[in-house]
Amino acid sequence: MGRAHQDVYVEWRGGTCRVKWWTGERLANGRKRFESKGGFTDEDEALAHGLAQRVDIGRGDHVSNRDGSTLMSDWLDYWLASLDHAHLTEKGYRSKVETHIRPYFKHVTVGAIDVIAYRAFRKHISGTVAPGTAKNIMMVLGMILDDAVPKLIKVSPVERNRKRGKYEKKTKERKKDVLPEVVERLALNAEIFFGYPGYVFVWTMATTGMRPAELYALTREYCYPAWPAEDPRADADETERHDEDLTRYGKGKGLMPAIRVERQVQHENGELRFFPPKYGSYRTLVVPPFLADMLEKLLASHDSKWVFPAKWGGSLGSVAFDYEYWRPIADGRDARIAGVDGARKSRAVIPEVPTFKGKRLYLLRHGHKAWLDEDGHSEFAVETRMGHEVRGMGGVYGSMTLAMERAIMKSLEKRHTALRKRLGGMGN
Repeated sequence: MGRAHQDVYVEWRGGTCRVKWWTGERLANGRKRFESKGGFTDEDEALAHGLAQRVDIGRGDHVSNRDGSTLMSDWLDYWLASLDHAHLTEKGYRSKVETHIRPYFKHVTVGAIDVIAYRAFRKHISGTVAPGTAKNIMMVLGMILDDAVPKLIKVSPVERNRKRGKYEKKTKERKKDVLPEVVERLALNAEIFFGYPGYVFVWTMATTGMRPAELYALTREYCYPAWPAEDPRADADETERHDEDLTRYGKGKGLMPAIRVERQVQHENGELRFFPPKYGSYRTLVVPPFLADMLEKLLASHDSKWVFPAKWGGSLGSVAFDYEYWRPIADGRDARIAGVDGARKSRAVIPEVPTFKGKRLYLLRHGHKAWLDEDGHSEFAVETRMGHEVRGMGGVYGSMTLAMERAIMKSLEKRHTALRKRLGGMGN
């Protein structure tokens, strides 16, 4: 046996020595549990290493050999089981872990993931997926590795706000102005594709900025003219808000037509279910008179519980809307389609909309914000309507006033009136 000091022991084996140190833990039989490291050729160096481990143990940031050898795959199981987030957030994290992170690090220990391994994965993923997806995957990996400190690794290898490496300018999605004429063409295309619900769906998104999943989830009781009189009032803590809504919104003299955003639809375990709106952004959206008339006409035309039923009558959330509905609406389609027997069958032509060809449905929501900004509405009114949290003192002291809501209604109605004059008719 070589040197010993403060529960640290150095012993020689052949031409090298190893150091043993007490972990601060005891075995079931009461004896101290030691860990060790070998391969030293200098006794002083070995002792210094052991003493450093004891200092780390005293500070509480020591990583034991046992913990450091934990497989990344095992840590991912533990990390996923600890998640407590909204359904869509957790679903997104799990997808990134199972699709990208676990396969890459499957046989690697957490302790082996240093800054070089982190960079190698970042380079790998950057060449595999789109830049935005890669950024999100690296964000999730960063959380996983940060949470491994100090139990499994002493310091996280995640690099943040670094200037080293090749500069890459962020690419921004190109957008074109969403003119009312463009919205009308999209609405007419949607009407060709799935009837009057399609026409009103497009105008509702363009003039409320609702997220697609919120529109898919909209049911009669939360839509004008039923809301707020038919509100189920599921939350007893919202009594004051409900009572005020009845004096502010609805159908009647002095009341403003409005939609209440209370939920969105998403799939969970293969079943379409209601969830709170994104970021818990419950909100009331006043609608311009022309849209109020459309909504009333639409709900009188069908008996579905969904305000915007799919072609088969169910929720639009049950269909692959972006592919099955939106692409023909935005990109157009020709007049014929192959039948089961190979014969060509006729169908209505849908003209393409150049502004939105190949573009996302979500840009209608972006267009709504641009309209509000152009019309000079306050940042608080705009961000609140979009379902965003208003940060800083503006969020603390600001509120959506009656005057703000009436101004929004007026400016949206003015846009539509000008459109109808330019088109030379009243339309739908």
